[in-house]
Amino acid sequence: MRYPGPDGLPRSAPETFARKNDADRYLSLIEAQMMRGEWSDPTRTEVRLRDYAERWIGERAGLRPRTVQLYTWLLGKHITPYLGGIPLGKLDTAMVREWRAKLLDNGVSVSMAAKAYRLLRAILMTAVNEDEIIRRNPCRIKGADQEKAPERPVLTVVQVGALADAVPERYRTLILVTTFGCLRWGEVTALQRQDIDTRRGTVRVRQAVTGQRGVGLTIGPPKSRASRRVVSLPPPVVSALREHLIRYVVDDPEAFVFTGPTGRLLWRGNFNKLVDWPAAVAAIGRPGLHFHDLRHTGNTLAAATGTSLRDLMARMGHDSPAAALIYQHATSAADRAIAKALGEAMTKPPDDDDPGDEDPDDGVAGAVTQVS
Repeated sequence: MRYPGPDGLPRSAPETFARKNDADRYLSLIEAQMMRGEWSDPTRTEVRLRDYAERWIGERAGLRPRTVQLYTWLLGKHITPYLGGIPLGKLDTAMVREWRAKLLDNGVSVSMAAKAYRLLRAILMTAVNEDEIIRRNPCRIKGADQEKAPERPVLTVVQVGALADAVPERYRTLILVTTFGCLRWGEVTALQRQDIDTRRGTVRVRQAVTGQRGVGLTIGPPKSRASRRVVSLPPPVVSALREHLIRYVVDDPEAFVFTGPTGRLLWRGNFNKLVDWPAAVAAIGRPGLHFHDLRHTGNTLAAATGTSLRDLMARMGHDSPAAALIYQHATSAADRAIAKALGEAMTKPPDDDDPGDEDPDDGVAGAVTQVS
């Protein structure tokens, strides 16, 4: 049986009907769907997920190269082997639930399964809202999009200084700027001399390095609009950066600030070997520490100063308050501990041996000067 679609072109029913009454009921259902705007073109719903998803990735304007690489890998590794041959119109929640269960049964981590699930959901959301190929997104599994990543370690100021001393001298300032500037790897390795203002004590983030296997290192815009920012550094870090510029960076505005021994851009893939990272983090008693944990440490230390959410977002380079709130919440327990300690101090009997003339900030200042 054939019937006219909203555009006037003929469409074929997906099945034949033995009785005229059955055909009439089907046609009435189709007409009702068209009236409510719920009708889906059967020829479009027959598009297979693999073809639609590949086209979806290719048409996402503005995606960073590494994001395209990640999406393509997730699609080929975890999605299309299971669901790629299924037409969009036949995907349902039961199939998605079974697919996710198979991933987990086959040893895929909860975190990786969540990434694949979020990608599939985003692809099918476009099929619903923009292309109107399907009426409902079948990705409706509660909690499937959540990653249960372990809590990352946070260093103390003294430990950051010790780590900076544990790596080769050429990379000492890289550790300090990354941590106390709250910078991402791609941001700190893309800094050029023209981005450094030692008089004001700031670094300007305006680009980022991206590494892709088979392509190499590329320079492009930072992660988001909010990532373009100017970050102030503590005076001891500015002093270390000034010395680093004298010793390791040529007098050229476009010279990169942090490079390898040959002057080439640093590649994240071989940095651990270059500085013997495992030995360095073991030396400060934090084996398993990742380089990204330096930014995590800097964010946590910044939040602990009691800065506002807006200012913390600006320093971190986030356009959403969600990440900044995580760090503010992380400091609430410490804040309560401080209040408790202050209360105990207020009720403690006076101590005749207490040297009241000493500067109460000496302890903090001493810790900071260890990284200068």
